[in-house]
Amino acid sequence: MEKIRNNSFVKKVGLNRVILGGILVLMYLLFAILSPTFLSYSRILSALNYACFLGFLSLGVTFVIATGGIDFSIGPVMFCAALISGQLLTKNGWPLVLCILVSILVGTIFGVINGLLVSYGGLPSFITSMASMMISKGVGSVFTKTQSVSWPQLEDANGWYRNLVKMKIGGAQIPTGLIILLIGAVICAMILNKTQIGRYILCIGSNREAVRLSGVNTKKWETLAYVICGLLAGVAAIFFVGAYSTVQPGLGDTYNNEAIAGCVMGGTSMAGGLASISGTIIGVMIIALLQEGILAMGAQKPIQYIITGIIVLAAVYADNRSRRRRN
Repeated sequence: MEKIRNNSFVKKVGLNRVILGGILVLMYLLFAILSPTFLSYSRILSALNYACFLGFLSLGVTFVIATGGIDFSIGPVMFCAALISGQLLTKNGWPLVLCILVSILVGTIFGVINGLLVSYGGLPSFITSMASMMISKGVGSVFTKTQSVSWPQLEDANGWYRNLVKMKIGGAQIPTGLIILLIGAVICAMILNKTQIGRYILCIGSNREAVRLSGVNTKKWETLAYVICGLLAGVAAIFFVGAYSTVQPGLGDTYNNEAIAGCVMGGTSMAGGLASISGTIIGVMIIALLQEGILAMGAQKPIQYIITGIIVLAAVYADNRSRRRRN
């Protein structure tokens, strides 16, 4: 094992990411053997569609977990943003571009509220995000009068937003959503690893008191982590409706767990202070591939939950072992 750890390529890429990449390839090969239909381009495209919105959720919650906090409201906030902006688009006739901005604004508002309550209000992030989860469900339901909202199809005048997820060029479907997600991931990685924002967020997760005593306004930077998370939940809403069109009120909880699972699986420590954007993306791809592979085999979705749960437990266990070894 030490020989593998000391390998120059492994050192550069990171052992965790090498292992995750191997798991991703093995999963693809396994599903291809068990279900030949899994090799079809439509299956891969479907998995990428799922990965797009889930990826933005995971990128956002990576910043929060890096501070040592948690956000269980991101799924319902995504649905709330999609419901409100979709209602304004389809029922009130608002311009599509404005509705997209409204979606991002709704997510950002919830992020600001969560951040202020946790950092300045001193409330536990677990309780705060659980409350926000219920509030966002209620707000979305009240705004749409408990009715589902169906965003326009590609053939409609306002359907061009669906090209953000996949675009047809010369008879081929291009996963534009994946390209945008990867661009977003690069931006997030730069913020987290190359800017003052990221350094303070990671330092807060490592040793909040030491950072505070050094004169840094920890409350401001912690709040900003939640704001980024909320903003990306609003972005995720656009990619969700771009893939699936219809949004139902009162849902979204499942995506909390999957987004956090992808983040933790990718090497972001639940204790804070350590985060990997590239690892988060690989973790999301594993979950998306697992979901599509389970469907291709004709199995039920609960099987996916079991496998995802086992992988997350293994990732957390490995993180704890690594921290104890470093300490």
